[in-house]
Amino acid sequence: KASHQVGVQHMVCCLSTCIFPDDTSYPINENMLHNGEPHHSNYPYAYSKRMLEVLCRAYNEQHKRNYKCVIPTNIYGPYDNFNLRDSHVIPGLIHKCYLAKEKQEPFVIYGTGSPLRQFIYSVDLAKLIIWTLFQYQDTTPIILSGPAEEEVSIKEVATLIAKHFDYSDNIQFDSSFADGQYKKTADNSKLLSFIRELDNITLDDGLKNTIKWFKENYNNLRK
Repeated sequence: KASHQVGVQHMVCCLSTCIFPDDTSYPINENMLHNGEPHHSNYPYAYSKRMLEVLCRAYNEQHKRNYKCVIPTNIYGPYDNFNLRDSHVIPGLIHKCYLAKEKQEPFVIYGTGSPLRQFIYSVDLAKLIIWTLFQYQDTTPIILSGPAEEEVSIKEVATLIAKHFDYSDNIQFDSSFADGQYKKTADNSKLLSFIRELDNITLDDGLKNTIKWFKENYNNLRK
């Protein structure tokens, strides 16, 4: 509403793959956004994000705005929020592994490590958002991610993080904690119909860059 009132014509809003229906088929695509209730752990967040898409659609129809919604997969990278209580999975695991090594304690991951996730490096996402703003001519939502086959388990992610901290021999999984939604595989074929080849960084290299930045900026980063 504020953007409309000051005359903003073009806008990109960020949704999330966790707002898709819990009871669904995979891979999920943009047309399935409102086809059922989200996972119970994401209820308030998911419905507020869904309403963002509804509002963009309404402003486009009623006021001829060009408001678009992108749906990124799990984002990580430098300048992230590394707070142990409210960070996303990768920055949280990076901080936990750092502290575990500092204290020479086990690197404990909550849950079994079996849930599957797709990740996108923040710089890669930034480039795709700029592309969406200036080159994506449609106003319907679009998933921004790497291919579905790049889906990895939390265990794999934790193992890669521990490798970059040189702390691979002291990983533990605490199955007394819930795993949450098992998977939310996103289909990026719509994106690939516009950009045939994505020049995205590998997860291993992205983690290496992020951990390097984390170590160099530990005293001043969000934690």
